[in-house]
Amino acid sequence: MLGPQARWSRRGLIVGLGALTASCATSSRRAAPVAFVAPAPLPVTAEPLFVPPPAAQAAVTLDPRGQIRKALLDDALVAFRRHGDRIARKDEIYLVDFQQHSSKPRLFRLDMTTGEVAAWRTAHGRGSDPAHTGFAQRFSNVPDSNASSVGAYLTAGQSSGRKHGPNVLLDGLEPTNNEARQRAIIVHAADYCEPAYVAAHGKLGRSYGCFSLSQADLKVLRPAMDAGRLLFAGI
Repeated sequence: MLGPQARWSRRGLIVGLGALTASCATSSRRAAPVAFVAPAPLPVTAEPLFVPPPAAQAAVTLDPRGQIRKALLDDALVAFRRHGDRIARKDEIYLVDFQQHSSKPRLFRLDMTTGEVAAWRTAHGRGSDPAHTGFAQRFSNVPDSNASSVGAYLTAGQSSGRKHGPNVLLDGLEPTNNEARQRAIIVHAADYCEPAYVAAHGKLGRSYGCFSLSQADLKVLRPAMDAGRLLFAGI
């Protein structure tokens, strides 16, 4: 029979083994790891990118120095709008003022993007000025009239002929000049448009209805006029 001390030792051993067993059991049953789930991103409402509108383009002032007679300019702009579907190149238009004396620069180039104007001399037809006064007084669309025709023309490209050499072809767009091709009305150079002729006679010579220029001026204007531009001759 065990004494009291032995019984206490045995009880302690049993309690200790129980505690150890419980501890091992606890260690063997560790909690499963918890998977980390990232929170869903908050919805973001994208603001539309603000692009400031381009600054309004300032209106172009046509002919700011008033070189072109206003009535002529107004008529040319009306023709420009009326024949817009035929005019492929709208950045420049050409105007001829047959009210001006032939010694004056009266063939104008109007830049529609800047409003600026340049001017050259051009002749009128013999039939328009029979007495050779320097002023065109009558106009005709009739073949062999040798007169200038008024109205809107369309430049039809650079060409060259045996009689007048390099030139610009023209198509008449209106009843007042629609025989231009048949009459061979073109832009070409002529000796009677040279500065020396003007200095000697005080005026240009006369064409057979064509828009004649000096050689130097034709070199500038021929590639510029080319094809698809408006040339408007008015009175």
